Amino acid sequence: MARLGGGGNSHSEKPLQNSPDSVLPHSQQDVNGHGNEAGGEGGKSGGILRIKTAGESGRRGVHPLQFIKIIWQSSSALSRAVNVLWPFVPAALAVHYTGTGAPALRFALAYVAMVPCANLIGFAGAELARKMPHMFGILTETTIGSTVEIILFLVLLLSRNGDSSIDAIKRSAYIVRAAILGSILATMLLCLGVCFFAAGLRRETATFDSAISEVGTGLLLMAGLGLAVPTIFKHSIANSIGDYGISLQDLDDRATQVSRIVAILLLIAYIVFVWFQMRTHHGIYDAIFEHDEKRDLDGHKDRAKEKLTLTECAIALAISVALVTLLAIALVREIEPVVAENGVTDPFMGLILVPLVEKAAEHLTAIDEAWDNQINFALSHCIGSTIQTAMLNAPLVVIVAWGRGIPLDLSFEVFEIAILIIAIITVGNYLRDQKSDYLEGFLCVITYIAIAVAAFYTPTPLLLSHEAGGEGAGGGGGGEHAERSLFM
Repeated sequence: MARLGGGGNSHSEKPLQNSPDSVLPHSQQDVNGHGNEAGGEGGKSGGILRIKTAGESGRRGVHPLQFIKIIWQSSSALSRAVNVLWPFVPAALAVHYTGTGAPALRFALAYVAMVPCANLIGFAGAELARKMPHMFGILTETTIGSTVEIILFLVLLLSRNGDSSIDAIKRSAYIVRAAILGSILATMLLCLGVCFFAAGLRRETATFDSAISEVGTGLLLMAGLGLAVPTIFKHSIANSIGDYGISLQDLDDRATQVSRIVAILLLIAYIVFVWFQMRTHHGIYDAIFEHDEKRDLDGHKDRAKEKLTLTECAIALAISVALVTLLAIALVREIEPVVAENGVTDPFMGLILVPLVEKAAEHLTAIDEAWDNQINFALSHCIGSTIQTAMLNAPLVVIVAWGRGIPLDLSFEVFEIAILIIAIITVGNYLRDQKSDYLEGFLCVITYIAIAVAAFYTPTPLLLSHEAGGEGAGGGGGGEHAERSLFM
């Protein structure tokens, strides 16, 4: 696909990846002026419910054998390789509901089984998105891909084995906060880094549009600062609480109220962002994604593949969501014994292990797009998923907890929120020049690994009412986990 330089048409033959500025409209006036030049399938007619040519299956209803065949073939070689893990799904459910085997075995089976189910959610969402205009399809696909995350957040929040004590509530709140932050870091550093690395292996420089990077960077920074407000509020007062004449319980209540208000504000900001993309500036994004489709290295193969019908998409989503819910319950119930018996700390479990399986669908999709030179699509999935976690999923969990009478706040540990802000600034710096290479991707992955190492060595916080008598917070003998686990 050709790119223009800063001026007129004299540079129209310049290759796309040698210039950061594409032949794309950068204002709504440009979109109106170009009419339908941006691409045939992304025109104005038909509305958001119109099925695009690229998404037509040529069939109606459900055809079981073809349905299974299409799901098995999946959207890429990477996704197809993940389908080999499907036998783990019945095995995980069987050992969980029969109580067979050690907790570590049940946890491992449930953890691995989540991956093909999340992959099916991502594939069905992508098939559904093919049938819609670009921006509506991207939003639908990202939202469907976040289903695993939302389910895990809610299970982590509400699954306390019937224990409604204050300590149990604090433990569940700690888990959810760690999972929220870990999900953001996994997508923003690990997934984006692998995308940059994959794109850099096939071309010297991968270029993307400023409309994707600048808006995404601004929203990431705003979301990070929004999540930091309750943390800064609580820790600044806690350090000198005697000067304010309030108790720790009063401070917790105030931090919870601040978190609920911040959650509502983040939700409002996300709604405005969606309106910006879907209504007032959708033409710009449609043009960007249509250009990405033209430079898709495997585009001819994708167009030739069989596709799911609308009914089959709905069935695939229903099956995968049901399986993910069952596996999430099985996974969460095994966390406490795994932490207690295998020496895994709660920060590592909540910040690293759980988020990796939450985001499997988005990661596989984005990496495949980056490999095929659809870097704008890949960035939209990485940045869009991160923004959705910070500005939609996290606030929704806070509001659900509010409705259930659970005092969930967004007060993270200082280490966690500092890492989040630094990571956002780092990623924003990489996005600023609108191009990437494998080195930037490698550095993002290395940064994520460094955070994972720090989380691995972070000890489990001790609750005042559950101090380990005489053992301390260090190690233990005979494989025992001396720290009192927050996962109960």
